[in-house]
Amino acid sequence: MAERGTVDPRELAVALRDAITRLNRRVRQARPVGDLTVAQLSALTSLELAGTLTPGELADQERVRPPTMTKIIARLAERDLVERRPHPTDGRQAIIAATAEGRAVYARFAQVRDEWLTGRLVELTEGERETLGAAAAILRRVARD
Repeated sequence: MAERGTVDPRELAVALRDAITRLNRRVRQARPVGDLTVAQLSALTSLELAGTLTPGELADQERVRPPTMTKIIARLAERDLVERRPHPTDGRQAIIAATAEGRAVYARFAQVRDEWLTGRLVELTEGERETLGAAAAILRRVARD
């Protein structure tokens, strides 16, 4: 990085992006045996976090085109992981929500990922875990929309 005592924001951005990307990839790889695709799991996660979304909102959230999201929603609905509900104010729209089974599937995936990460964190020192706790709070602020 830059000279001692200073942090170059560009160098820090590159280092953080790399570390976050690697960690995210590794956490995504920690998953129970199942046939959900990464895109389907991501959509289910977005619904779990948001509660309900229109298909367009879900496509925007997932950064995919609406026809792609329509296919993802259809696959999830076939497995009874999501349900379509009438939009309360716009009859042309639908609201997509995770079903009880969808929430249970999401919870199983989250549990496996949390267990993997917990296993890695216990290998760290108490000071390192405290530093990561502070970093997590800062990263949440950075990630705010």
